[in-house]
Amino acid sequence: MQKRSKFMIIPLLIILIIIFSYILIENNERTIRTNAEGISNKKIGWGIKRNNEHQQPEMVNDITKILDENNGIYLGNKDDKTIYLTFDEGYEAGYTKDILKVLKDNEIKAAFFLTAHYLNTEPELVKQMIDEGHIVGNHTVNHKSMPDLSEDEIKKEILDLHQSIYEKFDYEMKYIRPPKGEFSERTVKISDSLGYKTVMWSFAYEDWDEKNQPSHEKAIKKIEDNFHNGEIILLHGNSKTNLEVLDEVIKKAKEEGYEFKSLDEFK
Repeated sequence: MQKRSKFMIIPLLIILIIIFSYILIENNERTIRTNAEGISNKKIGWGIKRNNEHQQPEMVNDITKILDENNGIYLGNKDDKTIYLTFDEGYEAGYTKDILKVLKDNEIKAAFFLTAHYLNTEPELVKQMIDEGHIVGNHTVNHKSMPDLSEDEIKKEILDLHQSIYEKFDYEMKYIRPPKGEFSERTVKISDSLGYKTVMWSFAYEDWDEKNQPSHEKAIKKIEDNFHNGEIILLHGNSKTNLEVLDEVIKKAKEEGYEFKSLDEFK
């Protein structure tokens, strides 16, 4: 009788193990399937539609929703005459030291989004940015379009630069600007999971090509015509024209009642 009970228990255990394994596999597949369907990696190229009369630009709701749900920022309060000044710095073209002087003379705190190349070639300028109270932001190690990368590659692009800045200057970065202005729901969620706010912009213009710089007059008009409440301005630090017009632009904005604030004061 005891032998028969033992023989009956063994097949029962095997059946239970098979059922339990099937449940685990099914749950795992369901999780993978849900994640794949729920988090889109469709590449989004950031863009805005400018308005006249210093009104805030129009945004695409489906795109801004991704940022809103993942602690991203792109446009401030419509009732505050506030401007947030930011610079992208992939490499140094000889203008940033003078840009920093203009900012200091005008008592402005800006944000500088850096690549690893910039950090490795211009550590003294990075130190100056930090010492003078500016924000240093993450523009990734190699300036690759983030939706083209795997999750591990994205984390490496962000965290390797984060660690380098921390080791050199004891400074913790917390803002990121996606290279090329390209992102996806997936990449924004990954950035958020690493403690980073994705920072886009509500004004930019064609200033990045050193060989095709806008004229002084054109730049002044473009920038000043587009002042608006809660504006996040994107300028490139490798632009000679930006250096030439920066002091005039800042003074003009202040004359019109705008106040420049740091991203740490964003609302």
